[in-house]
Amino acid sequence: MKGKDIRELDNKDLGLKLDDLRKELFNLRFSHTTGQLSNPMQLVNVRKDIARVLTIMQERKLHGDDFRKVAGKGRGKKK
Repeated sequence: MKGKDIRELDNKDLGLKLDDLRKELFNLRFSHTTGQLSNPMQLVNVRKDIARVLTIMQERKLHGDDFRKVAGKGRGKKK
């Protein structure tokens, strides 16, 4: 999942997405342990998606509502 797609989700949906990703990671770990996982890169991708969601949640927490207004604009020097 791309960061752009994650940023379009509201806070409630982000929390639900995080829960889903954590459940998926648990299932993937279980499959990997039992030798049933065909593509181990799925573990890496899900962990990265979890990190993306957590990063965006933290950014929103730190920046409040102003973050949504600034999201999508390039970073420039503050005057």
